[in-house]
Amino acid sequence: MLLAFPNLLAPIVNALHAFLDAIYGVLHNYGWSLIALALIVKAVFWPLNTFQFKSLLKTQELAPKVKALQTRFKNDREKLNEETMKLYKESGANPLAGCLPLLLQIPILISLYQAVTSDKALFSQSTWLWIGSEVSKAVPNHILATNLGDPDYLLLALYVVSMYFQVRFSSPAMDEQQAQQQRIMSFISPAMIGYLGFRYHWPSALVLYWLAFNIFTMAQQFYLINKYHRNPLQAAGAAAAVTGGKANGKSSGKAAALTGAGDAAVAETAKSSNQNGTPSARGGRKRRSRR
Repeated sequence: MLLAFPNLLAPIVNALHAFLDAIYGVLHNYGWSLIALALIVKAVFWPLNTFQFKSLLKTQELAPKVKALQTRFKNDREKLNEETMKLYKESGANPLAGCLPLLLQIPILISLYQAVTSDKALFSQSTWLWIGSEVSKAVPNHILATNLGDPDYLLLALYVVSMYFQVRFSSPAMDEQQAQQQRIMSFISPAMIGYLGFRYHWPSALVLYWLAFNIFTMAQQFYLINKYHRNPLQAAGAAAAVTGGKANGKSSGKAAALTGAGDAAVAETAKSSNQNGTPSARGGRKRRSRR
């Protein structure tokens, strides 16, 4: 089965080769062509990734209810599974739906790896930005690649940094426990990627594609978070602030109304006193003068 797997991916590898050559015919640079290919692949999978994100949000929203079921049926595994599936069915959430886009993109990632490594001679004649420039040739210890077929450790470092930001910030956390897990994975995943890239001398063409794909993925994730996601803790705080503001506004309004009414009453009393007091005073003076 494992030996037949590369043969199963051969059509995808050939299609990627043909598509990349078509993009190269327009851009005339394999570095920019790989970036354009990453953008096109991300655009093709945009609907599936959006569906994955929405499914993730639904699953996270049900997490407190699932925990309550686990506490309630902790001694009855069969009943727990039954009630959990019932909860997912009623809410329309599918915890496995988020895996579909990833499963569909894995063959493309593996096929691209094969396409780059099997045609290394082609990328060994290609350059991109600093890769293959006089600067890369002057830097010692082959830190910078002289072509897209060689490893470039600056590019690998940029990819590791992008992995950190992707894991750390581009996925919504519903509670402090998930946030803590993200913080841990944001260091473990980039460290593993950096080690594997350094250990197996990944070609810079491959790392460039992954870096571009990672950046486009983060941009999409931030867009989806701003559009669909609202942190329940932030929402509760905002609601409390709005409620408190309204309450304070009503209280202030009532106080102002009472104060205004009091001032009006005082003014009216003073006015009446002045009007009533002046004739009385005059009458008193007249009576005294008559006497």
